[in-house]
Amino acid sequence: MKTPIRLFGIFFALLCLGLLPNAQAVNPPPDGGYPGFNTAEGQNALFSLTTGSANTAVGWFSLFSDTDGSFNTATGAGTLLFNTADGNTAFGAAALLFNTTGHDNTATGTAALSNNTTGFEHTACGSGALVSNSTGTQNTAFGAGALRNTINGSGNVAVGRGALVNNTSGGGNPAAAATSPWDLMPVSLSARPML
Repeated sequence: MKTPIRLFGIFFALLCLGLLPNAQAVNPPPDGGYPGFNTAEGQNALFSLTTGSANTAVGWFSLFSDTDGSFNTATGAGTLLFNTADGNTAFGAAALLFNTTGHDNTATGTAALSNNTTGFEHTACGSGALVSNSTGTQNTAFGAGALRNTINGSGNVAVGRGALVNNTSGGGNPAAAATSPWDLMPVSLSARPML
C-alpha cells in the first residue's frame, strides 16, 4: 500500500514542477558575456571588437571602436569611444572619449581626459580634469578642472579644484590648490626626475 502512495507523491511533485513558469534572475537576461573574457552591456558597446580580450564596456557606445585593444574598462556613455589601445580605464560620461592610441590612462569623472588622443600614463580624477590634454604624457590631476588647459605638457601633478588650470604645455610642475580657507592643509610636493 505504501508503494502506490509514494508513486502518486512523486508523480504529483513532478507534475507541479513541470507546470511552474521558467524562472530567470533578470528579464531579459544580460547579453554581456563574450569570447575572450570580454563583457559588454549597452547600445553598441564593444561594437567593433575582433581580437581584443579582457575588456569591459558598460554604456552607450563604450569602447565602440576597439578592435584589438585589451584590458580596457569603460563605464559611462561614450567612454573610450575611439580607443584602440590597451590598459585604459574610464568611468564617467565622455571620459577618455577621443583616446585613440594612448595607453595605461585612468580617467574618473565626466569628460575627464576626454580630448586625449595619444597621451599615455595619465591619472585624471574629477569632472573635466585634464580635459584638454591631447598628446602630453604622465600627468596626474585630482580635482574638478585640474590641469584643464594642458594640451601637451608632461609630468605635471595638480591637486585640488582648478589646480594648474592655466598650464598648457609646461612640464614637471607640482601644484596644490585650495578653494576655501578650510581646504588649506600642509602639502609637500616635489618634482623628482624619473629613473
